[in-house]
Amino acid sequence: MKPRFALLSLLLVLCASLLPGAASAADIPNIAAASDLKFALGEIAETYAHSSGKRVNISYGSSGIFRRQIAEGAPFELYLSADEAYVDALRKDGRTEDGGALYAIGRLVLYVPQGSPVKVDAELRDVIAAAKDGRLKHLAIANPEHAPYGRAARETLQHVGAWDQLQSKLVLGENVAQAARFASSGSAQAALLPYSLAISPELATRGTYVTLPESAYAPLKQRMVLIKGAHETARQFYRYLQRKEARAIFAKYGFVVPEN
Repeated sequence: MKPRFALLSLLLVLCASLLPGAASAADIPNIAAASDLKFALGEIAETYAHSSGKRVNISYGSSGIFRRQIAEGAPFELYLSADEAYVDALRKDGRTEDGGALYAIGRLVLYVPQGSPVKVDAELRDVIAAAKDGRLKHLAIANPEHAPYGRAARETLQHVGAWDQLQSKLVLGENVAQAARFASSGSAQAALLPYSLAISPELATRGTYVTLPESAYAPLKQRMVLIKGAHETARQFYRYLQRKEARAIFAKYGFVVPEN
């Protein structure tokens, strides 16, 4: 009887693989995406699945950490970075198919959770004053060492002459999503975050924000690229991200969308 059961199991597996809804691992590509894309890219992936019937598996995190993981052979097929320099570095490493495409330009905001004694202002005057008088205990930013928005936050604080003064107040998130959680939970009285997260339903109802002058930090040029060996679904999604439907969703979440 055992051989019959083995044969039956094999037939069931073969039949299942032929069913219309069956999908192999190659049909659902792994995508590495910067944390500021959590809401925008999630919505785009839903519209893509609705129109194409295909799914993608998205991991969100620090652009710099993903760059290192991909260089070391992590099985991602598409990489959406918050800093185009990381894409260029992977291209020089021979990991990408080409130089990729610029898909958005990000913006930085000062976010203050409900109940915080800190006031929102684009010049960060009250953040500085609150650090002096004790109202500001913690200011959340992403780690500048590997998170592009963390670097933009550091540049902004340097621009207003407050970086050294606020060192003792900083709490560093592994990525911007973690920095946002510090603020939305009340663990930090203020945070420097991506505009795309501040206007998301998750944060918009829990605090207020103001966009910061773009002259205070280097442009957050966000670039995406296919990793060598990417399968067809990843390629299709890459092309979809450049279509007007996807571009409209990026714009909806506060990104500046390049014309071409």
